[in-house]
This record gives sequence, C-alpha cells and structure tokens, in this order.
Amino acid sequence: MSPLRNRPVLKMNGAGNKILVLDLRGSGLVVSPAEARAIGAGEGLGYDQLMVLHDADAPGVDAAMKIFNIDGSLSRACGNGTRCVAWALSRDGRDRVVLDSDAGRLEVARAGAWAFTADMGAPRPGWREIPLARAQADMDAVDIAYPGHAEIGRPSAVSMGNPHAIWFVDNVEGYDLATNGPLLERDPLFPERANISLAQVVAPDRIRLKVWERGAGLTLACGTAACATLVAAARRGLAGRKATLMLPGGELVIEWRARDDHVLMTGPVEFEAEIPLHPALFEGLPA
Repeated sequence: MSPLRNRPVLKMNGAGNKILVLDLRGSGLVVSPAEARAIGAGEGLGYDQLMVLHDADAPGVDAAMKIFNIDGSLSRACGNGTRCVAWALSRDGRDRVVLDSDAGRLEVARAGAWAFTADMGAPRPGWREIPLARAQADMDAVDIAYPGHAEIGRPSAVSMGNPHAIWFVDNVEGYDLATNGPLLERDPLFPERANISLAQVVAPDRIRLKVWERGAGLTLACGTAACATLVAAARRGLAGRKATLMLPGGELVIEWRARDDHVLMTGPVEFEAEIPLHPALFEGLPA
C-alpha cells in the first residue's frame, strides 16, 4: 500500500488553475507518475498541476518542488501553482518564500491577503533552450502552422522553464483550440511537447489568452503561458513590458523587468479544502 495514504493535500486554485499541494517535507517520500495519476482520479481531486514539496538541499530555501500534470508527466514550472505553494508556506506569517524547482530558484512575495508575486526568472529564447527540434531563423515565426488557418501566421516560441508556442489572433474564441491543441502540443517540432496559446491583444497593456496546457488540456489559467505571452508580445512590439493577461479563470499582471530580464507574475490564490488521500486511491499500485 502506498505510504501516501491518508496524507493531506491542499485543494487550491490560482486564477482558476486547479492546483493540489502535497507537502512531503520531512518524510523522505516521493510520488511516482502512477501515484500522481491515481491522486488526480480521486473524487474532488482532479487537478491541472500537483505541486509536491520536498526538503530543500540549500540553506535559505523553504522547499523543493516537483510538479506533475494530471497525466502523470512532470512539468518544470507552474506559475499559478507556485503562488499556491507560497500561500501554503506563508500561513506561519512570513511574507516571502524561496522555492527550488526544476526550472531554477523562484522567489515569491506576498502582494495582498490572497495574492502573491512570483519572480519566474528570465525567459529562455533560444531554440535549443525551449527546446525545438530544429533551428529557427525567427523565434517569433517558428516553422509550424495552425491547422486550417494559415492566415494567422506562425507562432512565437518562448520557454519559461517549459516550452510555449503563442499564436496572436483577432479573437481567441475564433479558433478550435480544444481540437488543435493536442495536435500542436505533440507536433514533431516540440520534442518535449509544448503549451499552446492563442493571444488577443486588446490594448498595449491588456491581452486576452486561452491556453492548451501540455499534459493537462484546456485550463482556466496558465501562469507560465501568461509570462511567455507577454514576452512574445513585447518582442513583437504588440505590447509594453507590463500588461494584464485576461484568462478564462481570472487575471494575472505580468511584468518583463528590463533591468534583469526577469518576468514577474502577480495573481490571486484561493484555498478550497484540505483532503486526506484515501487508501483506496492507491489500490493495485506497487507498494
């Protein structure tokens, strides 16, 4: 039987992005992909990302994070989940937490009772960093077309610790992302798959965004996609270096800071429930 049985998880959301936080610090336990899938299949436990906390290896770091998508795959970054983790760790009154992730070190500061600002680090613009399968002459017009809609041109590609492709369109609801998202996510151009976004620039400081998340599907919000979209829009001259990103689940304020190239994401968190992991979730899995 899995040693995860009966351990509590926090059910949360960040701008609608469904998040579970599982704190395993001090236990030495790890989560397998099969266990991550089993948790997500539990009643009331469906998630976009599962944030698993482990003991940090470095002084001054509050926790190390492993991030699972609902299909059991790993993600190196999740901005909305990172804010939820910050809330969970700040219940002792602190206003700042430091986290280690597979995408690097992240600092998160309180921006309100239920809001946090996460420093997501610098974008990774190179084709090898994203990664793409082959070199590109222009990272704002990479070699892939949106199925059936050649008129919207080619997307920008950016990594915010995970790969993103962003098409700028006149109306995010005018193109079938539910059908085309899974096809584009797994296009051979993306050896590690990719997050697929449609972005509509409403004003230089307001962008509407719809996202198909790698390993999760259509989501109400995706923090790293919002960060990648602001970077791509600024590179193209479509927006300034700070804008409000409007997603189906809520709004995120993104700033691409000129002095150090870091991307800051400010947005809300919401706590929904604390739920123990029922032993039946793990029946049939290796002990």
